[in-house]
Amino acid sequence: MEKRKIKVNVPVSVNYSCFKGIPGIEEYHFSFTPFKNENFKIQLEWLYSAYKETLKILDLEEKTSVFRRFFCSDLYNQVEYLKKMSFSNLSDNSNPTSISLVCQVPKSPSRISMWAYHIKDISGKLDKTLKGNTLLLKRGKLTHCWTTGMIYTETDSASEQTKNIIKNYITFLKENNMTLLNNVIRTWFFIQNIDTDYKEFVKARREIYAENGLTEKTHYIASTGVEGSYYDLKAKVLMDSYSISGIEEEQIKFLSAPDYLSPTYIYGVTFERGTAIYYSDRTHIIISGTASINNKGEILHQGDVYLQLERTLENIEALLKNVGAKLEDMMIFIVYVRDPMDGFVVKRIMERRFKNTPIIFATASVCRPGWLVEVEGIAVIKSLNSNFPSF
Repeated sequence: MEKRKIKVNVPVSVNYSCFKGIPGIEEYHFSFTPFKNENFKIQLEWLYSAYKETLKILDLEEKTSVFRRFFCSDLYNQVEYLKKMSFSNLSDNSNPTSISLVCQVPKSPSRISMWAYHIKDISGKLDKTLKGNTLLLKRGKLTHCWTTGMIYTETDSASEQTKNIIKNYITFLKENNMTLLNNVIRTWFFIQNIDTDYKEFVKARREIYAENGLTEKTHYIASTGVEGSYYDLKAKVLMDSYSISGIEEEQIKFLSAPDYLSPTYIYGVTFERGTAIYYSDRTHIIISGTASINNKGEILHQGDVYLQLERTLENIEALLKNVGAKLEDMMIFIVYVRDPMDGFVVKRIMERRFKNTPIIFATASVCRPGWLVEVEGIAVIKSLNSNFPSF
């Protein structure tokens, strides 16, 4: 795997990771973060300039884009600027790409950060289609579906919003011959007031999951539940997700590390710690939002962000070992810090330990007030699985 920092002609920090598989299919994850204070419009212009320059340096066409998430400091007042630019416009069909917008304050002095995912296939152009708020990416017998911006605002209840978001998503899945149980790989739930509404959210998700066959006896879905809001302030819950049509059960492995982390159902929540997806030449490893927890479901190192981060990384490493991966195989990290003042030490530690790895830092409370930091991400490793389809 290749990891590099790229110097561009605007004040934006750019890091990328690249995995090159046997069939000539390259995957790229990028982090873009302005490091000079300016108003949002100018920082957004810097971001786009850095993005274009980076793609040119790497000989990547913009049509190789699959997913971009923008982490914004004040999305309600910034969304109109985002809509005016093609690379951040939710409805731009000139280059179909899944666009995710979330209000989570990036590390100062940035007002916006971007995580971007690209696929370069030497065999030809990507087969991409936008269907509503979902990008359909067809690759052989599989269709990868990136869905963003799912909200439901016809009720003020966080519980009812959660249920209806998932019900509407189930309708989309059925229309595309998929189910919540068999095809959904990853979800993100952004909860506007997580310290007060998380219990409602958890109960609603647990109930609708059980109705659809997701229980402790079957499996759940890799996920992150973290504070975040949308530009529609009536939305108490926002969901993004990733599903794969045509995937076989044998391609999926759910990760656990019982000596380090308890199953989530022990403390009443319903998500998988991580999920591995096997392809003929590579394995994708999706790590859910992970914090400083032990195998009894207890918070470790209350009040100490440094020790919490160390334990969090130990837990992630334990999950990666399920499939023979290491922390160095992580292509992207998203790091959520509850107290923005802790962001300095967390950023220093992560960047020192994972030099050149793309990392997004965002201010966001996680599901328990005692957790000061949470980390999620994606790893990719080489593998030889001739019985599985290629990526």
